[in-house]
Amino acid sequence: MPWQWRRRRRGRPPKPRRIEAPPPKIVFSPLPPGAPLVGDPIYLGHDEYEALRLSYYLGLTQEEAAQRMGVSRGTYWRILYSARRKLVKALVEARPIVIS
Repeated sequence: MPWQWRRRRRGRPPKPRRIEAPPPKIVFSPLPPGAPLVGDPIYLGHDEYEALRLSYYLGLTQEEAAQRMGVSRGTYWRILYSARRKLVKALVEARPIVIS
């Protein structure tokens, strides 16, 4: 049988990430209270919330924040990049943000 590329659905399992405080379970909408929600909500994960909190609220460097979360700096950067893109998308498109 000749060689054939296949997707094996295996790989390295994700590394556990440390989150110091559980994020609040809220829905934030950029629209005034009582206004109908426009579009589907944007979901922000616990690790993305924690990355935003460490970098922008506490003012830690990426190196320090990555150590606190127990991940590499590259992984931390990707989490932070994803969180920033989601926040900007929600603000530009006036969509609600759900922290889940």
